Parts: sequence; C-alpha cells; structure tokens
Amino acid sequence: MFIILSLSYMIVGGENATAGAWPWQVSIHVVGFGHNCGGTLITKDWVLSAAQCFQSQNESDTVMYFGRLNQSGSNPNEASRTASRIINHPGYVGAPYDNDIALVQLSSSVNFTDYIRPVCLAAAGSVFGGGTESWVTGWGRLQPGGQVPDILQEVMIPIVNNSACANAYGGRITSNMICAGLLNQGGKDSCQGDGGGPMVSKSGSLWIQSGIVSFGKGCAEPKYPGVYSRVSQYQDWIKSNTGSNPPGFVEFNTEKPTSNSNFGSVPNLLLFPLSLTFSLIPVSLSLFLKTV
Repeated sequence: MFIILSLSYMIVGGENATAGAWPWQVSIHVVGFGHNCGGTLITKDWVLSAAQCFQSQNESDTVMYFGRLNQSGSNPNEASRTASRIINHPGYVGAPYDNDIALVQLSSSVNFTDYIRPVCLAAAGSVFGGGTESWVTGWGRLQPGGQVPDILQEVMIPIVNNSACANAYGGRITSNMICAGLLNQGGKDSCQGDGGGPMVSKSGSLWIQSGIVSFGKGCAEPKYPGVYSRVSQYQDWIKSNTGSNPPGFVEFNTEKPTSNSNFGSVPNLLLFPLSLTFSLIPVSLSLFLKTV
C-alpha cells in the first residue's frame, strides 16, 4: 500500500532577507510547478543542491533563478538559466538520506554581480564545532499548510555535535552529515521547500558553506535538530565533476565548546525530506525522505 504525502513546510523562526545579502542563493523551479528546492551557486557554471531534489526531475524541467529576492513581482537583479546536466551522487540513499548531494550544470555561464556571486565551500578536514553560528536561507513555507513566502527567508541556528545528533536520531547520522538547531526549545529550523539550499558560517570576511539542507523529524522540534549533507566530505567528488574551473574550498576550523544533553531512548521517527514536491512512499516505512 502507498500513500501520497504533501511535503510542504517552511524555514521556521526566520525573517525576511534583503537584496544581495545571500548572493549565492538559488531558487530551483520545476516547469509547471514553481519553486521546489534551494541551491547554491558555486562557480559561474555550477549549482550545488541535494540529490533528493532530482529523483523525478530532469534537465528540461529545471529552471534556476539567481539574484532573486521575491518569488513574485519584480526582481531587477535576477538572472535565470536552465540545466544542461544534473549529477546526483552515485551513493545517494533515499533512506537514511546518505550522500544527499547533487551538482547542476548551467545551460550557459552567469555573470557575477553584487547580487549574484558564488560561495566558498568547506574544504576537507573542516571542523564546525558544536555551537558554531550558522545561517540557513530559503523559500520554504512559513507555517504548516501555508503558502510559500514571497521573500527569501534567513535564520541563524547553531551547529549540534554529530554525537548528540546521532543520539537524537537513533544512530542514523553518518559522517557525511552535519546537524544544526536549537536543542532545548526548537523553534528555528529549515524545512520543506528549503531542501538543497545552503547552510553557511562566516570566517573572517568569508562565508563558507558547511551543509546542504536535507532532512529532519518534523520542523524545529525540540531535541531534533535539522540534518544537512556535510559539504567538506565531498571536495574530491565536487572537483572531479566540475572540470577545469572548480569552486573555491576553504578550511573552516573554529571549534566551540558545547553542552548537548542526552536524549534518552529514541522512538520510531517520521523523517521528512525537504522539497515541495509530492512523493509516493510505502506506508511500511517509518523513515521518510525530506525532498524539498
């Protein structure tokens, strides 16, 4: 037996972004549907996103918007491109969402401006200690069952140690994942519609992408941080697929102390992928993907 789940929720607890604040943010649309996932501009020819976003989507259905602030109305600083190639990580596993990463090659190069600019990527060996301030951006829904926000949303959440995150999720967290959220109170998180988008931290004057929005238990629930694909684990894979003009990688090594409480026993969880599309999922599975 199968059920159809509408996986459409929100960046929780965020606020409106301003034009040019996050110039690497990409809005990935499905033709005939609209915004489905987020992404990150990493070179003039490539976007980084999540593999979950392209399981039923091909190049001809994919349009990407750069420099966009509003999903409706005027965007004078905007450019758009279609996809010429989509590369999902060959090790992507729908459950437990390991290797949830994809590259999208643009149909033609974009020009960099104050509103369209690539982000640096976390290099192999980067350390994002528990408590590290991180920012997540996207157009995920603002409330359950509500509309997709018109204006790009931003929210700051701290990194959660992988050991504490694995405790919360019953050991489902791998070294290819990184977690972030407010453990005690919840209330701030990425959610459906944000999947594939960036989580970034600042080092000096540089913004460095640590994670790609992937999945979680509900949205912004206490004791269950959001789970992201750990970008630093994929430096070799990204470089091998982006050719002679790879993105810039920067090592991030700011370790901060953290005190993460023990979560005790873990019940069967319903985990949701973070895309806005509908998914056919077997009822027998207790673990659900968060396709954004």
